[in-house]
Amino acid sequence: MVQLSSPLALRPFLKWAGGKRQLVPELLKYVPSGYGHYYEPFIGGGALLLTLQPERATISDRNPELINCYQVVKDSVDDLIEHLQQHRNEKTYFYTVRGWDREAAFADKTRVQRAARIIFLNKTCYNGLFRVNSKGQFNAPFGRYKNPTIVDETVLRNVSQYLNQANVTIQQADFATTVATAGHHDFVYFDPPYDPVSTTSSFTSYNRNGFDRTEQQRLKTVVDDLTRRDCKVLLSNASTDFIQDLYRDYRCVCVRATRAINSKATKRGKVDEILVMNY
Repeated sequence: MVQLSSPLALRPFLKWAGGKRQLVPELLKYVPSGYGHYYEPFIGGGALLLTLQPERATISDRNPELINCYQVVKDSVDDLIEHLQQHRNEKTYFYTVRGWDREAAFADKTRVQRAARIIFLNKTCYNGLFRVNSKGQFNAPFGRYKNPTIVDETVLRNVSQYLNQANVTIQQADFATTVATAGHHDFVYFDPPYDPVSTTSSFTSYNRNGFDRTEQQRLKTVVDDLTRRDCKVLLSNASTDFIQDLYRDYRCVCVRATRAINSKATKRGKVDEILVMNY
């Protein structure tokens, strides 16, 4: 694995549904000992990326607001921090900012304003749950936290420093497009929206496009293609019968993961996940 000479102490600047911060120690047991270019098409909070800190990486997601956040953290962190400092943890104010994407004027907001909005909402909404409705509008309620850290300047500056020191390409793109150039000795980590363990447990509302079983099957064909190209693939998903059967020809390891984000407190805690590898 190629890394920067002086790795930074990094952690995600966003709390994300399905984020891998708690699972990173387990993931590190299965990361290849050496690889070239790193790809992560469902970047989310980026916990594994920020732990590995590869020198060459391509990260992406279909969520335009999430990708805009990464681009702004990389390109305009000073302006981002300045905008975040203007936000305040008040209920009426929260709903005003949340409602920006319901107004025509939202199209006129700058990239920095949009990124600061997402980080502010993420830090102050209920349980840090990024959730949108069928129109793609943010709809998580106010979180009622006494003193949330809206501006974590150290985290933002460290992530910005890494994204600028390393050769990191940031894309709003479909997962298949993102890994189209991956080849021999490269490493791809897939962390898609999980196959739901029940009809009411899906997290796919984080993106209005959703991610159903047809998409899971399309992802499997991409994994097959990457395997033929001698690319190393690690994939996380829920340990459902459907996923176990889909990847029955691959090396699979079941792990227990902590889920801290769910709209219902009773659905948080330890869950069964599966790690799929082609090596």
